[in-house]
Amino acid sequence: MLSGRRLNLVNPSPVDIEIEDIAIGLARNARWNGQTRGPHAWSIAQHSDLVVEIVRQLKPRAGAKLLMAAKLHDASEYVTHDLITPLKAAVGDVFKEVETGLMRAIHIRFGLSPVLSSEHRSLIKKADRIAAATEAVQLAGFTESECRSYLKFREKPLKRVKLVPVPVAEAERKFLEGFRQLEKAMRLEAR
Repeated sequence: MLSGRRLNLVNPSPVDIEIEDIAIGLARNARWNGQTRGPHAWSIAQHSDLVVEIVRQLKPRAGAKLLMAAKLHDASEYVTHDLITPLKAAVGDVFKEVETGLMRAIHIRFGLSPVLSSEHRSLIKKADRIAAATEAVQLAGFTESECRSYLKFREKPLKRVKLVPVPVAEAERKFLEGFRQLEKAMRLEAR
């Protein structure tokens, strides 16, 4: 990693995970396999920030740990990249094992439970699907009807949000700013 850490993908250690590595990796990784409108890709970092905002809308009194879990819900993709769903299915169990191990180490590193509660996991997944539906319509060229029929999204895209892909450095900066705010909120909640 750019931080100098050497991350073992088979047995990742929380001490080898740095938020700066995650931020740059997610800011440089494109959602939708890079097939989106505009001069910049819609990054996983921007997607992660959107998911946090949606969780805040779905649960206005969400605690900092839940919001941090939402922020980091795709953090393993700083290493594995954002494989499109059909490819994930084709790759199978080995990919899922690597992803699960990375997520546990990431959660431990940043003060979260290694495995989220089913309630938190479900809420974040719902926010993730709302974000995906919004991205599909605004950036990836799908209609709302295609989101339901082709992509099998039950959630509707957000109407009052305008998604604007930004340059990598800006996506990285915004991701880190949001992370630092949540990190501070987690410390305050722990008091």
